[in-house]
Amino acid sequence: MADKMALAKAINESLRRALESDPKVLIMGEDVGKLGGVFRVTDGLQKDFGESRVIDTPLAESGIVGTAIGLALRGYRPVVEIQFDGFVFPAYDQIVTQLAKMHARSLGKVKLPVVVRIPYGGGIGAVEHHSESPEALFAHVAGLKIVSPSNASDAYWMMQQAIQSDDPVIFFEPKRRYWDKGEVNAEAIPGPLHKARVVREGTDLTLAAYGPMVKLCQEVADAAAEEGKNLEVLDLRSVSPIDFDSIQASVEKTRRLVVVHEAPVFFGSGAEIAARITERSFYHLEAPVLRVGGYHAPYPPARLEEEYLPNLDRVLDAVDRSLAY
Repeated sequence: MADKMALAKAINESLRRALESDPKVLIMGEDVGKLGGVFRVTDGLQKDFGESRVIDTPLAESGIVGTAIGLALRGYRPVVEIQFDGFVFPAYDQIVTQLAKMHARSLGKVKLPVVVRIPYGGGIGAVEHHSESPEALFAHVAGLKIVSPSNASDAYWMMQQAIQSDDPVIFFEPKRRYWDKGEVNAEAIPGPLHKARVVREGTDLTLAAYGPMVKLCQEVADAAAEEGKNLEVLDLRSVSPIDFDSIQASVEKTRRLVVVHEAPVFFGSGAEIAARITERSFYHLEAPVLRVGGYHAPYPPARLEEEYLPNLDRVLDAVDRSLAY
């Protein structure tokens, strides 16, 4: 039986299931315990599992991740929360020089099953350092898996799979979608963690997105349908690795591709997708791969964020430009 729940609640239920299933699973982070997290994603978990399993940490991101690495070396499976996207950078050194490298450094003998949860992206009217999308910075580093769910069902199952992974996973949670509700079947058999999924079939153009932008692309497809355009929407789900085979299959059907993400277009994940698909499907493309994303500028104050973030009109404009070739 499927239950309808918000994306944030789906993550909470997934963490609860992991804590129940494996005594080596721990949750750590700033305010994750008594408060239940600033978005209440970990609400009730410390009460039910105790302070030794759900641990309130000091305000020290480098220490949180460094401690998680040590725990993983001792056989635990830590799930750590970085309270907001822009707070991750004090821990960047630990993540990219230790967490990502230990498996290769030990010639495969050491595994670090650590999940780093990061609420990310804009759209909630937050202050500086609370609305950033740094996924490309981590995707550039070998040794890390980078995923982002767009709906409650994926949030539940992808978190389960991330915790079970023996490799470190950076789990980007689209905070503007925390309260979007969807069906979650806790008994279903999930698909592969890094497999993209077609969420809307189409023939004229492919919209590829992940995390918070998937819903926007579905709205774009609805708007384009009113003008007689039949767009396919592909939820990438994973930023590293990227399921290029699924993108290629979709593009070779529609012959056009627009990649959408909140992060800046400059050196963003869309650039890698555009390059790879151009290499793989050059003779199938009827237009260059286009990208829609944030601007190459610091994330603006809340009153200006709607001008910064991709919106319906900006994506539709890219669709029109692609179809005009």
